[in-house]
Amino acid sequence: MLRKLKKNIFILISSFLTLYFMFNILTGERGLFSYLEKKKILKDLKKEEFLLIKRNKDLDFKNSLLSDNLDLDYIETLIRKKFLYGKKNEKIYILK
Repeated sequence: MLRKLKKNIFILISSFLTLYFMFNILTGERGLFSYLEKKKILKDLKKEEFLLIKRNKDLDFKNSLLSDNLDLDYIETLIRKKFLYGKKNEKIYILK
């Protein structure tokens, strides 16, 4: 009887430990699900960083057009876009 009890306790403890470790591998702060979520967040942040770098380069280029050597064509484009300004005998169509 004592022998069967020892065998059952060993099986019970080993199955409990196995379940405990499997649960901790899958869940928790350093688990598999957390890893996959953090991987997705990293991918989104890299995409956002790429878009911000691209926008920053575009703004730097536009700023250089207005500050270093004044680009009159770019200024004319800005005036036309912002103030709906046109030249004489020119029709402006606004499309939505």
